[in-house]
Amino acid sequence: MRCLGNVFGVVGKSPLRAASRAVSLWAQRFFVFIVITLGVSMNASASTSITWKEELLLHDNSKTIIERTQKFGNRPSLDSNERIVIEERWDFQIPGTNNKISWSTGFANPPEASGLMLMQVNFLDGVPYIASSPAGTLSYNHWGRPNPPYVFFKYDDKDWRRIPLADFPAEFIESNVVVGGRANPEQQAGKTLAIAKVKEANRPLDTYLRQIVRQPITQGDGVWLSPVMVYDGKGTWASPGGFTAPEPPPSRQPATVGR
Repeated sequence: MRCLGNVFGVVGKSPLRAASRAVSLWAQRFFVFIVITLGVSMNASASTSITWKEELLLHDNSKTIIERTQKFGNRPSLDSNERIVIEERWDFQIPGTNNKISWSTGFANPPEASGLMLMQVNFLDGVPYIASSPAGTLSYNHWGRPNPPYVFFKYDDKDWRRIPLADFPAEFIESNVVVGGRANPEQQAGKTLAIAKVKEANRPLDTYLRQIVRQPITQGDGVWLSPVMVYDGKGTWASPGGFTAPEPPPSRQPATVGR
C-alpha cells in the first residue's frame, strides 16, 4: 500500500484515493500545457509571413520579377478560418542595374498605415514608378479622395515621392501584379506566378483596377462613392454626417486567407 502511495506522492492514503488524486493533478497539468501551447501557437500564427514571386510584364513588353511578402494578423474570431493581410512588401531590382529597392504598405487605419493596394510597377529611363489604389473609405479620404482613385509614386534615388496623374507616364496602362492579393497564398509560397496567371487573377476586377483610367469616374460602385471622413488627429475618423470610424474591414482590402 505504501509503495503505491509513494508512487503517486500521497503517503498514508488508500490506493484508490491516491490514484484518483494523481489522475486529477495530471489532468490539471495537461490542461495548463494545452493552454500554453495554444497561446504560443496563436501568437506565432499572428506573425506569419508568406513570400512568393510574380512575373511583371512591363510597358515595353520586357519582363522582370518582383518578390511579394504578405504578413498576416490574428483571426477575427476563435471560430474563423481566415486571417487578414496586415502588411505587404514588394522587393525588386531596377532592370539593367544591380539596384534593389522595395515598396511597402499596411492596412491598419490611416494615418497609422497607408492602406494602398499595389496595381503596377513600371520603369521609364531607369526610373521606377508605382500605381496604387486606396483600399477602402478611410484610405481614400486619407489620400485626398482622388478621382480617378489612384495614388502614384516615383522613385527619386532615395525614396518614393507621390506624383500627380499628369506625371505618371501615359504608356503605363495595364496592372501587372495581382491586385489585392491572392486567395490561399500559402499554396503559392516559394513559387513564381507567371504573367498569364497574374492576368487571370485580375480578370474579374473592375476596369479601373485592371488598367489606369485617366478621367474621373462617375458611374459604378467604388470608393469614390464613399462618405467624406475627417481625421481628428487623435485616432478617430468622423463624417460630417455623423458616422464615426473605425469601420468594418474595407471590401477592397487584400484577400483573406484560410489556414
